[in-house]
Amino acid sequence: MGTVTPTMNDVIYLDNSATTEMCAEAKAAVVDAMERYGNPSSLHGLGVDARRAVEKAREQVGLALGLRPGSPAGQVLFTSGGTEANNTAIMGSVYAKSRRISDRIVTTDCEHPSVARVMDRLEADGFQVIRIATRGGVLDMEQARDALSKPAQLVSMMLVNNETGALFDVARVFTMAKAVCPRTVTHCDAVQGFLKVPFTPAALKADLVSVSSHKVHGPMGMGALYVSSETVKARSLVPYLNGGGQEKGFRSGTENVMGICGFGAAVSTNRERMPEHTAHMEKLRSYTVERMSDLGIRVNLPTGKIAPHIVNVTLPDIKSETMLHHLWGRGICVSSGSACSSHAKAPSSALLAFGLSAAEADCSLRISLCAANTVAQIDALCDGLRDGLNTLVRIHRKG
Repeated sequence: MGTVTPTMNDVIYLDNSATTEMCAEAKAAVVDAMERYGNPSSLHGLGVDARRAVEKAREQVGLALGLRPGSPAGQVLFTSGGTEANNTAIMGSVYAKSRRISDRIVTTDCEHPSVARVMDRLEADGFQVIRIATRGGVLDMEQARDALSKPAQLVSMMLVNNETGALFDVARVFTMAKAVCPRTVTHCDAVQGFLKVPFTPAALKADLVSVSSHKVHGPMGMGALYVSSETVKARSLVPYLNGGGQEKGFRSGTENVMGICGFGAAVSTNRERMPEHTAHMEKLRSYTVERMSDLGIRVNLPTGKIAPHIVNVTLPDIKSETMLHHLWGRGICVSSGSACSSHAKAPSSALLAFGLSAAEADCSLRISLCAANTVAQIDALCDGLRDGLNTLVRIHRKG
């Protein structure tokens, strides 16, 4: 018999850190925006109509970031996703006043590839990149204090780790950086924290904050970068994409009206439901951790604070890819780590930074939740894991 591919109606989706299903409100907004075919930069009526739709979505995303309508505290720039937002924040700030403060950049050793690979490039360009250790999902504050004892050009770190769910004390690090050098630019990749944990850029002491649409039930290919008014005034950010000067000159290119409207609708809808969604995910995460322990599967639980929607586990001598295929045969979707790194042959740098060996990282799964997931789905996952543990061929290790 051949392999049976589950239909969409049969799927149990537990890979929400990779992407989320679009909510009904986002789908409706995208369909409505399809009729707004004017260019938002055009001055005729169709262009003005499209511009109004874009600005409504900008306000919706801004509200979720703590910006009141018309607030002078900062602005929201739309991008093609979290990757572009991160690249714009880092490259745009580093080269705005290249080396005028220093050639030092501070980050962590567990960043998403859209930050980590940019840091590698800057290091090759001659910048000194200092990576703070995050073993056990906790920032090494002694290393942070040492790294920030001298002025830094940029400090960039994630709010929530996309593979372990570790929630980092970004505000503490950014406050330390600003105390040493107020001109240091602070950037937070908040893609996995947005609408999962409460925060505002002001509370984080962040000049720049990256968020993404498809992690919050909006369309793929959309993101945003918050830019503080102080950053704009100090000209501490230069465009990463140059052209017609859209997005107030910071991000040229005709706006993706459909994606922007869907993003705004998703944010508006889920911002209102965030407290109940978070509470549900926290209960489901705790239940998942208990069930994994019952199965004898090790949970890689951060020793510090943790986001409500991510559980990382290490299987006993079964490769994650093998178990992924087994679970998909039952219509269950989980992942072996970041979707952006799924084709990489090297072990996950985030899991290595957490303290796992390369072999353990190769046997690890990420279970990521949303408000629509249920206890029954976690039970089905555990049934699939139990069957896989009993039937799959284990790795034979020497020694």
